[in-house]
Amino acid sequence: MADFERRIPEGDNRERNVCRDCGHVAYENPKIVVGSVVAHEGRVLLCRRAIEPRRDYWTLPAGYMELGETIQAGAIREAQEEAEADIALDGVLAMYSISRIGQVQVIFRARFADPTQPRFSAGPESLEVRLFHWNEIPWDRIAFPTVRWALDAWRANETGPLGAPAGNPPEDLAGTARLAGV
Repeated sequence: MADFERRIPEGDNRERNVCRDCGHVAYENPKIVVGSVVAHEGRVLLCRRAIEPRRDYWTLPAGYMELGETIQAGAIREAQEEAEADIALDGVLAMYSISRIGQVQVIFRARFADPTQPRFSAGPESLEVRLFHWNEIPWDRIAFPTVRWALDAWRANETGPLGAPAGNPPEDLAGTARLAGV
């Protein structure tokens, strides 16, 4: 088994995990999360988490990308896995940098693939899946700051043409703040 140490490799400027035997550098880079705000008739689809972190809290259908998939394919897969929903993407709604946990999040604006018969149900990572009108959203039970940010971005542009994606709010440009009580 490789024996790694933290040090600055030759030609670099920051500490990395470097194998003591062969010098291999094990880079640690941010992970990409993809998801979507799925809307139907003015309501948004939220999933109540069945897993940690933040079990029992509400989130968007979202998760880590897999190797070999595009951001679009990842967002569609996550909606299928978490909400058993077939969706169509309208475009990128928001991109967030969460340096505190090494994530970049790409959130799409989406709709059900068949809006005449929207189908959804709880997947293995969800306890419950529901469509919420804006004033019904359980704001005190939202899982992550980026869920709130994405919902605000959707509210600001529910149906119009998508322009530049929304980003971190000015008070948390580096994504370092945590939700109260977390």
